[in-house]
Amino acid sequence: QVQLVESGGGLVQAGGSLRLSCAASVSIFSINAMGWYRQAPGEQRELVASITRSGSTHYADSVKGRSTISRDNAKNTVYLQMNSLKPEDTAVYYCTAEWGPNNLFSSWGQGTQVTVSS
Repeated sequence: QVQLVESGGGLVQAGGSLRLSCAASVSIFSINAMGWYRQAPGEQRELVASITRSGSTHYADSVKGRSTISRDNAKNTVYLQMNSLKPEDTAVYYCTAEWGPNNLFSSWGQGTQVTVSS
C-alpha cells in the first residue's frame, strides 16, 4: 500500500499562486502514474493533472496553461504548481497514485483545501 500525504493548500487571493506537494511512502519509480484530483462542494471529483513514470503529463482544460505537475524522484514527491488562481479553483485537492499491472492498485491522499478569494 502506498501512503500519500498532501500539503501546501491554503487561502489565496485570485491571481495568486500555490504549490501543492504530495509525498509518497515508497519510491515513486515503482508508481506508474500520479495525479491530482479536486472536488468542490456539490461537485464531482475531477482530474486536474497527472504525470506518468516516464514524465508524460496531462492537464484538464480548466487548468491548462496555469498549472504544472512535476515530480522529484529523489524526494518521492509530486508537485502541482498553480498560478493565476481563480475562485473556481476552490476545492479539496487529492493526490493519487496508481501502480501494478494495468494500474490495478491505487491510493488516495487525505486531501488539502485550496480556497481562492475574489
